Amino acid sequence: MKIIANSKKTMPAAAAALAMLPAISTDAFVMPGRKAAVASVTSSFSPTSLVASTLETPNVVVGDNELSKDSNSKPRTSLDVRIHGEWYDLTGWRKAHPAGEHWIDWYDGRDATEVMDGFHSEKGRKMVKRLPKTKPDVRDVLEANATPDSDTQIAFRKLRDQLEKDGWWKRDLKHESKLLGIWGSLVAFGAVAARTGHPVIGTVLLALSMTAAGWLGHDYIHGVDPFSDKLRNFAAMAAGLLPVWWSDKHNKHHALTNEQGVDEDIATDPFLFQWAPSPENDHPLRKIQHLIFYIPFSFLFALWRIDSVKVAISSVRQKRAGSKPGLYSILFHYTWLFAIFPIKVWLPAIFMSGLLSALIVTPTHQSEEMFSEYQPDWVTAQFQSTRNAVATNPFSEWLWGGMQYQLEHHLFPSMPRMNYPKLRPILQKFAKDNNVPGGYRESGEFEILKMNWDLYRRVAKADPVPGAPSSRGTIGQQGGILDSDNSPAAALARASQIA
Repeated sequence: MKIIANSKKTMPAAAAALAMLPAISTDAFVMPGRKAAVASVTSSFSPTSLVASTLETPNVVVGDNELSKDSNSKPRTSLDVRIHGEWYDLTGWRKAHPAGEHWIDWYDGRDATEVMDGFHSEKGRKMVKRLPKTKPDVRDVLEANATPDSDTQIAFRKLRDQLEKDGWWKRDLKHESKLLGIWGSLVAFGAVAARTGHPVIGTVLLALSMTAAGWLGHDYIHGVDPFSDKLRNFAAMAAGLLPVWWSDKHNKHHALTNEQGVDEDIATDPFLFQWAPSPENDHPLRKIQHLIFYIPFSFLFALWRIDSVKVAISSVRQKRAGSKPGLYSILFHYTWLFAIFPIKVWLPAIFMSGLLSALIVTPTHQSEEMFSEYQPDWVTAQFQSTRNAVATNPFSEWLWGGMQYQLEHHLFPSMPRMNYPKLRPILQKFAKDNNVPGGYRESGEFEILKMNWDLYRRVAKADPVPGAPSSRGTIGQQGGILDSDNSPAAALARASQIA
């Protein structure tokens, strides 16, 4: 079974854009036919705690196919997840998954209750009960190997049920109209400024509109209400950001937050390292990353736009759901952008918006725990890997676009962001009542930015650490996979059954 480390896939455009850097090569490694290396590590990365072990890869019958230890074939393998105490066999459903199949296999053999509840509408969650259930003999093996639900997870599910009963997912259309009106006004006034001899003002206003559009689109893509459904492609029309691309990248970040080698949002090297790398993964620019961080930050929106165009084209070819409306929305965006704004305005606006957006999205996770292995308690992991920013004025409260309530968003991603301020004291109490490690974390907006810069500085000054986890392609994640056609968790479970 061949596993490809996706460094080339993650940030290819950055290498071209930042000509100072060599192209990122695609590293490939092949898991030996008879043994698969599995890293046994602590939940929070400690360089001295990395211990390698090996597991025999057995011949395992999976459905009508055999997963041979000497075979390079890709049989149809099982995908079983636990949702609210019941095991479901999603083997034949993974390709039909609307958000794509590329990350769902990471939950093979694991509890996916919070992820299922967090990403799906009430209707979608009810449909789960109609999916095929795992066969009893396989279910027993999986249950015996899965981590039991923690008290924190159980308490969180009760909290979610109560919030749903109390109507926290109801969207205030007046509030949404206000936010959309602000975005439209920024575009309109930016266009006037650009065409009346004030290109700098036009650039600033357009950049603010792009950042605002990104946050609005982010809210609507996550949303599970009818209003969000209608505005699913708003980010594509207003900022050139494709929903399909966003879901592929962003949902995995929500499902596996700060898990090294899996979460693409922390795979920012070689431009920015968030922990001291292994010598073979190091780069000379790491030593000065705290001095030049604003350069890759500024390229954020440009990279997102490039990736969105690429995915828009490929998703149409793959006939993915919603791909054509997404492509048309992207084309519409660039039509009005190029028609209304001159290049001397829209080009710098993209980079200014990238800088603003990166300053907002990076500090709420990067200064917190990084995990070297899968976290079975998803709720506690969100508390440990997330820090909120406390805005100091109304402009900042608007500019952060709900991202200042990052914990509220991660625990309840489909909830309208207007409800997050009211949710804050509830989660503070939840953390205290359930003795969540580290509690409810928040810092002032400037303090959290400094914390993030301090992280870059500390990592820049650190020596390489042999054996440090890679930011991409980690095979040590228990049961995780990089090739969705092969699922070692299910294979090993069936091996235990046969034995």
